[in-house]
Amino acid sequence: MSEELYETNRSAEQLAGDEGGFPEQEQTPPGLTTEMTPRPDHGEESWVGRDRLKGLKALVTGGDSGIGRAVAIAFAREGADVAINYLPDEQSDAEDTASWIEKAGAKAVLVPGDLTDEATARKVVDDAAGSLGGLNILVNNAGAQWARREQGLEDVTTEQMDQIFKVNLYALFWVTQQALKYLGKGDSIINVSSIQAYDPSVALLDYASTKAAINNFTVNLAAELGPKGIRANAVAPGPIWTPLQPATKPGESMPKFGSDAPLGRAGQPAELAGAFVFLASPAEASYVTGTVVGVTGGKPVF
Repeated sequence: MSEELYETNRSAEQLAGDEGGFPEQEQTPPGLTTEMTPRPDHGEESWVGRDRLKGLKALVTGGDSGIGRAVAIAFAREGADVAINYLPDEQSDAEDTASWIEKAGAKAVLVPGDLTDEATARKVVDDAAGSLGGLNILVNNAGAQWARREQGLEDVTTEQMDQIFKVNLYALFWVTQQALKYLGKGDSIINVSSIQAYDPSVALLDYASTKAAINNFTVNLAAELGPKGIRANAVAPGPIWTPLQPATKPGESMPKFGSDAPLGRAGQPAELAGAFVFLASPAEASYVTGTVVGVTGGKPVF
């Protein structure tokens, strides 16, 4: 193992607590990176680009923080210009991410908007493609969940279900439909699934259902777009330290968050970036479509 990679992995382990988790903490949704203890590692100091996405143009939904931020930084360092979508309440996180994209010498485009509104979701894509001068990579990363429940199904409200299904599924359809106006042969769509699609938690019944649906959507999309030369894949993260966790889960669950993974800890957003870069690369993943790549700390995805 290279010294550089070893340092990245050791840093991820050091960010986790003695039991694999983090100090007790809660935020109100959607959550901010600056309020997390400790701050997640998005690869700001560790990701080294190798021009694998040089000249490409990418849109990352939910790109202000967490997995989306790590993907945006990695894409920029690999040579891509990047547009990030986010909620207006996340402006400070978005500006921070944009600064890292620009430090990499890439163009950063900010396209705020609530994707649960169809017109807004489609406009986000149009604005991103217009500002970037085209679109080659779409990362459907924006997601919502709610786990502060005493029971499972009985505690799922219609309001919560509407929010989670609209962010995780409706927006996925709208954004992807609109992106197809710009994507062409050799381009790529990457959706974000979850370990919850394979090993669902009772408190995340509605969220887990949407992630299983995303797997199905991805496979069907790959079959439809294959003749056009457009690839569609998904990444299924395990427990990852992002603002979504303290913003949607009970604070007392944080100290053990991720400790049930075979690696004994939660992952850092930077540890997922490689999977996205690989799937987005028209050279390295030219024959990869219709698959779900698990980055779960050892939890099985089958």
